[in-house]
Amino acid sequence: MFKSAVSVQAWEKAAQSVRAPLGTLRSRAEKSATASSTLPGAPDGKYVVLQYDTVFENKAAAVETLTLTQDRDGHWRVAGYFIK
Repeated sequence: MFKSAVSVQAWEKAAQSVRAPLGTLRSRAEKSATASSTLPGAPDGKYVVLQYDTVFENKAAAVETLTLTQDRDGHWRVAGYFIK
């Protein structure tokens, strides 16, 4: 689903524009891992939402959220990445 919605080039550009200003990663600690079969705006399926408390060079307190989905082939793939 994610691959069909966003090209590799668009994903790389968007990720770089958000991530680069934060500077070097200083630390990352798992905050939570939540399994779900539903997510807002996504079809029903198998999901895991991972959250990390993260410290960057230019942002002392951030929360990274990584959403994984299990594809039909059984492999887990990234469906979203956000930083607050």
